[in-house]
Amino acid sequence: MEDKAPVMFISHGSPMWAIDPGEAGKQLSRFQSLFLDCKAILVISPHWQTKGLQLTAVDNPETIHDFGGFPEALYQLRYPAIGHPELAATIQLHLQQNQFKVELDRCRGLDHGAWVPLMHLAPAAHIPVLQLSLDSRLNPVNLLLLGRVLGELRSMGVAIIATGGVTHNLFDIAFNHDPPVAYAQRFQDWVREKVASRDTTALSQPDVETKDYQQAHPSSEHYLPLLMAVGASNWQDSFRVLESPILYRSLSMESYLWC
Repeated sequence: MEDKAPVMFISHGSPMWAIDPGEAGKQLSRFQSLFLDCKAILVISPHWQTKGLQLTAVDNPETIHDFGGFPEALYQLRYPAIGHPELAATIQLHLQQNQFKVELDRCRGLDHGAWVPLMHLAPAAHIPVLQLSLDSRLNPVNLLLLGRVLGELRSMGVAIIATGGVTHNLFDIAFNHDPPVAYAQRFQDWVREKVASRDTTALSQPDVETKDYQQAHPSSEHYLPLLMAVGASNWQDSFRVLESPILYRSLSMESYLWC
């Protein structure tokens, strides 16, 4: 491991990604070695939204199948993660010392926004995993700040992974081979440019900066974790784009890595 644990933003697409890795799964698998020596992985997913921050503190978090209408094989999958309640208490203290109150959740497991990407990134499930909720009360500026506070954990060997989607419009999904809708491609290109240049002002107000945001994200929960990942990274990091085709016409699978 380098001096600091890595940071990622991962577009997690459909739950089917767990059994159909495609190009995006291959891309994640290429970077498994970056996480081998990490003390833990802290994941933020749009599928655990709360009013006020919550952090898992479970010895063996369960695999939550928080979706419906998919093949039975998907519901049989388990990601046998291990937790780290002691580290959760340390992170809780760190956040509270930086004005972010957080409660420990000693029951919750990992939702598919967490465990599906980890099946490709850490398939051996040997690295402790904690999940931090997405606080619906925090605005973009505060999410960037929270990401910066989480980034300080990297020197302890804690990798930060935020998941969601560069685009996420379920209304325009089509399970055929039609090309991506134009707004999805344009918004993906815009996000990549702003992330690469660390333009946090633009990223924190995409509804003002680009006309494509409302179509790319009819709701904001899959976009907001990106701000936490950007906040947890810094100028000194090496930045990489994990390119992958847009799936189902409107779901970007592009991800970003800072290490």
